[in-house]
Amino acid sequence: MKGYTRTFVILALLLAIGPYILYPIFLMKVLCFALFACAFNLLLGYGGLLSFGHAAYFGMASYVCAHAAKIWGWPPELCLLLGTSAAGLLGLVFGALAIRRQGIYFAMITLALAQMIYFFALQATFTGGEDGIQSVPRGNLFGVINLASDLTLYYVVAAIFLAGFLAIFRMIHSPFGQVLKAIRDNEPRMVSLGYRTSQYKLLVFVLSAVLAGLAGATKVVVFQLASLTDVHWMMSGEVILIVLVGGMGTILGPVVGAFIIVAMENYLAPLGAWVTVIQGLVFVVCVMLFRQGIVGLFERSLARLKKSPR
Repeated sequence: MKGYTRTFVILALLLAIGPYILYPIFLMKVLCFALFACAFNLLLGYGGLLSFGHAAYFGMASYVCAHAAKIWGWPPELCLLLGTSAAGLLGLVFGALAIRRQGIYFAMITLALAQMIYFFALQATFTGGEDGIQSVPRGNLFGVINLASDLTLYYVVAAIFLAGFLAIFRMIHSPFGQVLKAIRDNEPRMVSLGYRTSQYKLLVFVLSAVLAGLAGATKVVVFQLASLTDVHWMMSGEVILIVLVGGMGTILGPVVGAFIIVAMENYLAPLGAWVTVIQGLVFVVCVMLFRQGIVGLFERSLARLKKSPR
């Protein structure tokens, strides 16, 4: 636990000095996708549930948050809360349907349900269709903090990310998290011990959807835009890529993966469609050479060094 405390302190320090080294908008995008990936990693890495439709919660929260801010004129804290709650409610409904099946059937159900949300966003009037919801006002947080400044907004986004990150860490290292990992490793055994595994899987599904929704709503405040990209199946694929590259089932893996993938999209943008090809190559290399991801490989190498005789 001391090692993790040291890691949190280092992470907080890096976040504090980050905007003075890199562009704040870039860092805020990294933090939004890192929180999204951490939420997905909670479901896949610790719950053992592969969802192909997590963009539904990310995108629905972004649309609800954007609509509340632009049309209803709500303050940002209420918009974030409403968007996150909408994602949680959607996760409860979809999770109750999806957990009835396992493996590839579970994954296909989540993909089909997410595609329903995509076509709903395409046809519904409040989403703006293909145009999305643009020019979303950032407003004043709690009526005091003006979010028009990128630097001020960055520290708000960093605080939201750290809160979500610490919440996930607490879940993983709680009795709930231990039961969850046991279900992931051997569900029939946990059933034989009397655990209601469906309830645990539904709970982790909803928690993952809530945190994914928080990431989507925060992204709207940053970029002042909610679009079909947020609910597209490629967004679900991108978060899977981030988690696998960074390290599935690790605490910092999604954060490292988000930084790498977003940096590639940002700095390799002049290459156009070749960015997708490069990302695909990175994914293939990770799967072929170190399936545990970058952070997983680092942790395993560090463990070997500690065990080796001096």
